[in-house]
Amino acid sequence: MPAVALDLKEAILALKKERNAVILAHNYQTGDIQDIADYVGDSLGLAYHAKETDADVIAFCGVHFMAETAKIVNPTKVVVLPDKDAGCSLEQSCPGPELEAFLNANAEKNYYVIAYINCSAHVKALCDVICTSGNAVKIVNKAPQDRPILFVPDANLGAWVMEQTGRKMDLWQGSCYVHVEFTRDSINRIKAEYPDALVVAHPECTQAVRLLADEVCSTEKMITFCRNAPVKDIIVVTESGMLHRLRRECPDKNLIPGPTDRCACADCRYMKMNTLQKLHDCLANLSPQVELPEDIRRRAEIPLLRMLEQSR
Repeated sequence: MPAVALDLKEAILALKKERNAVILAHNYQTGDIQDIADYVGDSLGLAYHAKETDADVIAFCGVHFMAETAKIVNPTKVVVLPDKDAGCSLEQSCPGPELEAFLNANAEKNYYVIAYINCSAHVKALCDVICTSGNAVKIVNKAPQDRPILFVPDANLGAWVMEQTGRKMDLWQGSCYVHVEFTRDSINRIKAEYPDALVVAHPECTQAVRLLADEVCSTEKMITFCRNAPVKDIIVVTESGMLHRLRRECPDKNLIPGPTDRCACADCRYMKMNTLQKLHDCLANLSPQVELPEDIRRRAEIPLLRMLEQSR
């Protein structure tokens, strides 16, 4: 590792100690950030860690809605995000005012609203319960039988959950721009190259891609799947950052990035906006900070805590 990077790493660790900070990183962050984090995981694991930390400062290496989630359950802590512009196409696909207007216009339906965690605090505040890809099936199975479900914002995840649970839901038509770039053709091509490989895919992928997978699961469950897989070659169909963690945890496997039609480079441009330098700067300056209006925070906390309770 170059001396500059080592110096930066040392400086981050010193700042972390000085600030009594915890560094949380999503599985899609770059390898150097994952390697310095106190905890690396999926949205569900990160939500638990954010809730249970006794640090004064949470440096959240992920995208904006994740740092917001940490703030929702930690109103008195300082939550910083290395890059304030690290957004999410799913969050953008379901603006709070738009969902609010839809629910008002359809008030007679009395929807039970389940929101995938990839959404803004405003959207969370309008929901009955939150879910992640790791617990969505469990959460939907616990939904009241006498109310119709509206699932927001990811239509692909929602469709997969309907297949798993047999529960009909109305789906908001949002999608993750990275996961919809995987296609049936691109996955069939890589399968032809590695005929003995197993395929593991994230449920944010389209149905055409999910049908080609041997396992569809959250990023966290991918680790168990890859570790226990009876073959060496595994095609991993999700954002590229996941491969860093999988290679560390499953060193004996040959992990092949699932390609899109354009390349084998399924990077989320938002996840990759965070860098070690920005992580250093946000700890040094305690900025950019995530702030929320208290009424929104309080309302968003209820469905989030309901999720944590129902997932245990």
